Amino acid sequence: MSAERAALVAEADRALAAQDFARAAALLEQSLAMGEDFPVLLRLAGTHRAAGRPRVALDAVHRALTLAPLDFTALMMRASLLDRIGDPGAGEAWGHAIAQKPADALPPQLAAVLAEGERKHAAWLDAKEAHWAARTAEAESRADAEERARIARFRSNALRRTRVHHSEPTHFHFPGLAEREFHPRSLFPWLTEIEAATDTIAAELAAVMAAERAELVPYVQYAAHQPLAQWRALNHNPDWTAIHLWRNGRRIEANARHCPRTMELLRLIDQPEIAGASPNALFSLLAPGTAIPPHVGYNNTRLVCHLPLVVPAGCWFRVGAETRDWERGQAFVFDDTIEHEAMNPSEQLRVVFIFDLWHPDLRPAERAAVAAMIGSAPDAVPESL
Repeated sequence: MSAERAALVAEADRALAAQDFARAAALLEQSLAMGEDFPVLLRLAGTHRAAGRPRVALDAVHRALTLAPLDFTALMMRASLLDRIGDPGAGEAWGHAIAQKPADALPPQLAAVLAEGERKHAAWLDAKEAHWAARTAEAESRADAEERARIARFRSNALRRTRVHHSEPTHFHFPGLAEREFHPRSLFPWLTEIEAATDTIAAELAAVMAAERAELVPYVQYAAHQPLAQWRALNHNPDWTAIHLWRNGRRIEANARHCPRTMELLRLIDQPEIAGASPNALFSLLAPGTAIPPHVGYNNTRLVCHLPLVVPAGCWFRVGAETRDWERGQAFVFDDTIEHEAMNPSEQLRVVFIFDLWHPDLRPAERAAVAAMIGSAPDAVPESL
């Protein structure tokens, strides 16, 4: 800032302190005649706001945002000014400001304004969602449960209450496959039979856990030097362990021999058969108070099924933007190459039966190509499911 401009701004500040708003604004405009300047424009907006001229202040804020469209302070001022004049765009403007909230703690006065803005933005979202729900009500009356869930997510995504999550495998991405966080039950008619066998599978779990030679191993195992930071806290950690029945295509006889009915049920499933990679089936044991951090799987050509067996209250599982509580005997199929995480906040052990299956969009020739390629790359296949 030149000395001449700095002098004009300093004189404007003195006029503002004396509540001589007209003089302060005139001095700031004189400074701006030398060229648009973001801090000076914000001072000018504040001067007009203090003088009770919110529309004129809004013009100054818009000039400032032309220079810095994502500035948090300017966006906050714009939203508050729109609120003050009763503009219907205020709710959306608060959303724009909230999106640029800095990571550092805000001064108390600004934090209070932001908290009020968040409340107003939430109310605006509620009203907009209710409006859209009314507009889609007739269509939803003709939809089944899965279609209604997708329509609801369509609204939520449009309102930015949820974000769009995509398949991001660590190693193998096959193009053109449907990306779904949780896949529709209708695609997997065998789920009902698997669920009906919950008690049997749980009994076989108890048998294998009681066996002297059962193999219980950490779920995550990889060399510490590998670039896999998403797993670092749980690598070789006994807080998350597994009893494998199938592991990377190898039958774990020490465990499988205690689970004949479970092994028989797995024949219902369209599991991949890939040398060194699949099939996989295991009991996943998560210790009390343990969190599985957000992560993604290595290969989007397969999906993963969970059948909860031992589920203390409060245990949850998130895939993408959807979080579910595990419920004993209620299975689901999800895409593990979409970011997911889990938590056992209880004081008891949580156990889920897990196995993999082909993505239903893959055709026979594509499956063969996937098996040939992944089967030839054993170093790319993780030790855990």
